[in-house]
Amino acid sequence: MLGKTHAKTTFPSRGSSIFVGVDIGGTFTDLVVFDESIPSDVQVVKVSTNTKKPEKGVVDAFSKYRAVADRVLLFAHATTVATNALLTHRGLAKCALITNQGFRDVLEIGRQRRPEIYDLNTRRPPPLVARKDRFVVRGRIAADGSEVTPLNTADVRNASKKIRRDKFDSVAIVYLHSYLNPKHEKRTKEMLKRTGFKGHIDISSEIDPQYREYERTSTTVVNSTLAPLVADYLARFQKELSSVGLDCPIYVMNSDGTSSSISHAAQEPISIIESGPAAGVLSSKSLADARGLDRVITFDMGGTTAKAGIIINGQPDLSYEFEAAGKTHSGRSIKGSGYPVRYPFIDLAEVSSG
Repeated sequence: MLGKTHAKTTFPSRGSSIFVGVDIGGTFTDLVVFDESIPSDVQVVKVSTNTKKPEKGVVDAFSKYRAVADRVLLFAHATTVATNALLTHRGLAKCALITNQGFRDVLEIGRQRRPEIYDLNTRRPPPLVARKDRFVVRGRIAADGSEVTPLNTADVRNASKKIRRDKFDSVAIVYLHSYLNPKHEKRTKEMLKRTGFKGHIDISSEIDPQYREYERTSTTVVNSTLAPLVADYLARFQKELSSVGLDCPIYVMNSDGTSSSISHAAQEPISIIESGPAAGVLSSKSLADARGLDRVITFDMGGTTAKAGIIINGQPDLSYEFEAAGKTHSGRSIKGSGYPVRYPFIDLAEVSSG
């Protein structure tokens, strides 16, 4: 059933282009319809979020606009599907990790960051890849990018055999110093495909080509565990939009306020973990720009969480590493309480709505 709509429900005029945006939150799904020929009449539809099939709520919200679906020029989408999956550990892929011999436990060793420094019984979040699902191979790239030890292809074939036997959904490949020389990672990926693995494969030299092996491993693993889920969700989302006559480009909001095509978001879901919150800040920025303000505090009150951010010199404040699915204290992320992800995102303070 449709929720409340904008008081004025005039259908957009003929011939003009229509732009549609949808934000699927934890409580409500909000759809905004903008006709460029009537800029003062922005129409809004709010429906309850279908938590099991969130894309269904979008179709319900858009149903009254089916007659003008062929004039929709662009469809923009903000979603919390990735961050919710990490918070609940539901729907995550069965993921394997292939790494250098001697570095099997990097995910658990991590950094000396304790979320509760004086609590002797504090617990870190469980690793996204269990120890038995981490495979090691011999081979080494040095810190200057030179090859110290050739990649042991027998080790790779053995790992590939076990991965196919145990029916993993995805594989993260992370070798030391691959950001300087990725040839071992690329060779391993090629061998996995050649030996018949059909699932999703990430290599750290493409996902996070920076030094610090723990953060690079964590970022790559987070991407691999999310990719099958997000790809499936976006495919369903696109199919549902097609069923109501929408045949236009669909873009997904990134955590840093930019946008991605559906294909990119499906392959690199770490880019959309903070998709929903980013959209709220950009909306505030648009209002601030219209008012000629360049230093603004933003506030987004949702049904599940409340978020505050800042805009300085007309631009949202960005950070470049965050703890996905981590705990917060006074609205700020607690180091060591989540899964480190190195990707630009709009910095926000967030608390539960209560």
